[in-house]
Amino acid sequence: MIDEARAVRPDEQLDTERLAAFLTQNLQGAGSVLQVEQFPSGFSNLTYLLRLGERQLVLRRPPFGAAVKSGHDMAREYRILRTLRPVYPKAPAPLLYSDDLSIIGAPFYIMERVSGVILRNRLPPGLSLTPGQMTALCHALIDNLVALHRLDLHATGLADLGRPEGYVQRQVSGWIRRYENALTDDVPAMTQAGAWLRAHLPPDQGAAGAALIHNDYKFDNVVLDPDDLTHIRAVLDWEMATVGDPWMDVGTTLGYWAEAGDPEILRNFGMTALPGNLTRQQFVDAYAAASGREIGHALFYLVFGLYKVAVIVQQIYARYRQGHTQDPRFARLIHLVRANGEMMTRAIETQRLSGLFG
Repeated sequence: MIDEARAVRPDEQLDTERLAAFLTQNLQGAGSVLQVEQFPSGFSNLTYLLRLGERQLVLRRPPFGAAVKSGHDMAREYRILRTLRPVYPKAPAPLLYSDDLSIIGAPFYIMERVSGVILRNRLPPGLSLTPGQMTALCHALIDNLVALHRLDLHATGLADLGRPEGYVQRQVSGWIRRYENALTDDVPAMTQAGAWLRAHLPPDQGAAGAALIHNDYKFDNVVLDPDDLTHIRAVLDWEMATVGDPWMDVGTTLGYWAEAGDPEILRNFGMTALPGNLTRQQFVDAYAAASGREIGHALFYLVFGLYKVAVIVQQIYARYRQGHTQDPRFARLIHLVRANGEMMTRAIETQRLSGLFG
């Protein structure tokens, strides 16, 4: 059941000789033979398992051919982990950072591995979850997100990580720009949704309503305890974390949150359609109750989440079309962009999505 690495994909190899020399020079006790494997899931930054004898480390680097610096800034992600770890133990312990391109051809950082169960697009072999367990796990996911949003920004040392004033407007404009820069196919629903978001911005909450937000919070970015799957050991992938409107964090999670009646291509990208999972409405209600935060523009945050996820997928698909990766999983991602576009259209036209906020 433990999330395991596999052989490195042929077009994403690392220079193990240079990497081993770097580790030997900078990491105490790193004299063992280096073995490198790759975690095969995920579609953005590349994640490798480094074995040094009995010790296991994780290396993170940008994808080959990536052009979106803000989404692949290794120095920023390393700083977040280093600063956050003392006040939020679910952040993995960071160890080393390097921007020396002569080592593996890109900036990277290394952290301790947190071993456990990760729920991706299918259950790990040997694992079954009852509806009751899935419900409890959903609530654990929500409670952990609430705990993150309640952190004292000044205690974290990350109050300067973002600019909360005007955050939502900048996010909408920025994701629309990213989509236009990565455009490959004409998807009218994406253009229409971008215009709708610009026309329906919620009131700005400014610094008073701001929180530290993860910005990519979902099942496959949390590590679960194999002995108690409702216990979250770690939260991964902090590259998009910032200070902003916490409901935008909820919206991003909802962008990944498929339900039983949703198109198959969306249900195949996660575990949220399994029996016992909360609906999107139940997720929002549970978050609001646990956090005490009122929600007044639910449809906006949902549409934003769907749009943002679609743009992330579009950027990955554009890299595939440009030949920067040969990963066969990427070939069909344009269909996921279209499916998200259809979901947004349905939500906007009917003011509900599978019963959400209708």
